[in-house]
Amino acid sequence: MIYSTTETIPGKEIEEIVGIVTGNVVQAKHIGRDIMAGLKTIVGGEIRGYTEMLTEARDIAVQRLVADASNKTADAVVGIRFTTSAIMDGSCEIMVFGTAVKLQA
Repeated sequence: MIYSTTETIPGKEIEEIVGIVTGNVVQAKHIGRDIMAGLKTIVGGEIRGYTEMLTEARDIAVQRLVADASNKTADAVVGIRFTTSAIMDGSCEIMVFGTAVKLQA
């Protein structure tokens, strides 16, 4: 499955728009990460535990987007965008969305 933030796929013609596809995940913080993050706010710097958590969440969201597009028999997803939002204290959602398309053979 080809997926891209661009509106087109270089060298390919879009034959049909299948529809909007999405993938999302809500990730909660781990108490160990919270403790380390609290300490890190004192000295500054990257909070690697949170970076890893959000990278994993983003990857899961993209996998779900691709699965949604595959279920709709799409060849590619174009115009992918990411959003994040706080769901409740201690958790956030990462959502990815785009347009599923069929490409000319």
